[in-house]
Amino acid sequence: MGLQISPSILSADFAHLAAECQAVSGHADWLHVDVMDNHFVPNLTLGLPVVESLLAAVDTPVDCHLMIADPDRWAPAYAEAGAGSVTFHIEAAHAPIRLAREVRRLGARAGMGLKPATPVEPYADMLCEIDMLLLMTVEPGFGGQSFLDFVVPKIRRARELIAGRDVDVWLQVDGGVDLRTISLCAEAGANVFVAGSSVYGTGDPADAIDKLRAAATAAVGAGP
Repeated sequence: MGLQISPSILSADFAHLAAECQAVSGHADWLHVDVMDNHFVPNLTLGLPVVESLLAAVDTPVDCHLMIADPDRWAPAYAEAGAGSVTFHIEAAHAPIRLAREVRRLGARAGMGLKPATPVEPYADMLCEIDMLLLMTVEPGFGGQSFLDFVVPKIRRARELIAGRDVDVWLQVDGGVDLRTISLCAEAGANVFVAGSSVYGTGDPADAIDKLRAAATAAVGAGP
């Protein structure tokens, strides 16, 4: 798979959400939906009813990032609703392998998210159970935060772990992704990029996506 851009609608205008999503149609590979419950993270955003309405209004696949305290209970419903990808946090899941298998059984890609301080190495043996590994590059909970550069070596280690196994796992980064940091992440081995304010904080979200993709592509082409 090539490099993919997943704009976060957390930075979009919620009063015109369908229009904001349509504005990136044909440019975005995914629509990234941040679901927060004010328990796992100190913020409350949206939930399953909004996602169901969004799925009925857009053609772009939806990538649900569940920053919630009980993903074992709630994540399968997002897959059942039609989300193309459902990511739970390893710090919150009680039975992550069972949960990943259930999400896959219901037809969605299973993603596993890690906070910035959570090491990736203890979960290397789980890579065969998931379709995507999400490395947070900010502390989860709020959009518009600055990129944490210390996560870049972790991205490299994650890429090495994936490459060392016979698995097809996408490596996603989320938080503070802009024209500078997307290059760092792409060079380190990430291939799916969540961008919020650097897309929806501009006057032309579609053009912003194209520029982010070009920056990531150039970084991969340049090599280390």
